[in-house]
Amino acid sequence: MTTIVDVQNLGKVYDGGFTALDGVSLQIEAGEIIALLGPNGAGKTTLISALCGIVTPSSGHATVGGHDVVTDYRKAREMIGLVPQEIALEPFEKVINTVRFSRGLFGKTRDDKLLEKILRQLTLWDKRNARVRELSGGMKRRVLIAKALCHEPRVLFLDEPTAGVDVELRRDMWQVVEELRRAGVTIILTTHYIEEAEAIADRIAVINRGQILLVEPKADLMARMGRKTLRIDLMEPLDAIPAALAEYELTLTGGGTSLSYTYEAGGERTGITRLLQAIANEGLALRDIQTTQSSLEEIFVGLIKEEGA
Repeated sequence: MTTIVDVQNLGKVYDGGFTALDGVSLQIEAGEIIALLGPNGAGKTTLISALCGIVTPSSGHATVGGHDVVTDYRKAREMIGLVPQEIALEPFEKVINTVRFSRGLFGKTRDDKLLEKILRQLTLWDKRNARVRELSGGMKRRVLIAKALCHEPRVLFLDEPTAGVDVELRRDMWQVVEELRRAGVTIILTTHYIEEAEAIADRIAVINRGQILLVEPKADLMARMGRKTLRIDLMEPLDAIPAALAEYELTLTGGGTSLSYTYEAGGERTGITRLLQAIANEGLALRDIQTTQSSLEEIFVGLIKEEGA
C-alpha cells in the first residue's frame, strides 16, 4: 500500500511552554480508516490541526500526498477534508449554498452533479434548500461532512464527528464513512466513543501526553492485548470456591452458580483444559460454558492507566 500521510517527529510547543505534541511519528496508508484514540488533552486535535495547516509545528515535518504541510501547504490542504468538532455554520444560509461556497473556496469550478451526489450520499438532498438553522444537530454534522468532501479530497479528518449524535444516527454515519472508504478516501478519525473505533477502524493509534503509544491493526491489537473470560455455569450452587481450584483465581458469581476464569486471548496456553479437569475432579457438574472477549475500550483504558502509572 501507498503511504498518503507521513508524520516524522512532529512537535508542538506553545508559547506558555506547554508541549502538545512530543515527537509524533505516524504513517497512514491510502484507503484505510485509522482511529486516533486518547484522553482529553492528549494531542489528537493538535495533531490534526498541524496536518491541516491550522497550527504550525515547532519541530519535525509532515507530508500529505508527498506535499509538505508547511512549505507546500496549499497543495497539501487541497488533498484534505476536515470535519471539526465544533459546528460552525452560517445559520440562515441554505444547505446547498453552504456546500457550494466551500467548493469555491478551493478554486474548484461549479459542479452541481457532484454536490447532488454528495448530498444524496449523506441523506441531505431533500434538505438542500433548507436553512441550516432548521436542521437537527445530526444533520448539521452531515453538512460539515458535505463541506469537507465538496472539493474531492483524498484524505478526510473526522474530529469527533458523532459527538452529541444519537445512537441510530451514529450508526448511519458509520455506514457513510465505510462508503467513503470504498470510494478511495483515506479517513483519520478521532473519537471518544471507543465502540466507534471498534466498529469501523482498520488500525488503532493511541496518543497520550503528546506521544504515540502504539499503532497497530485493530484485530492484531485485540488479539494481542485482549483478555477472555470463561464463564462456567454449574448445576448446583457453591458456597465457596474449592481449595483445589484456588490456583486458577476464579470468581464465584450468580449466587454461587457460576465460575469466571480470565485468561490472555493470545496466550499459547490458556489453562482451560487443566481447569476443566480440576473441576471434574471436584465432582462439579456443568450446565453450560461460554466465553467473552474484552472490548477495545477495556484495552484502551488499560493502556492509558499503564502509561500514567
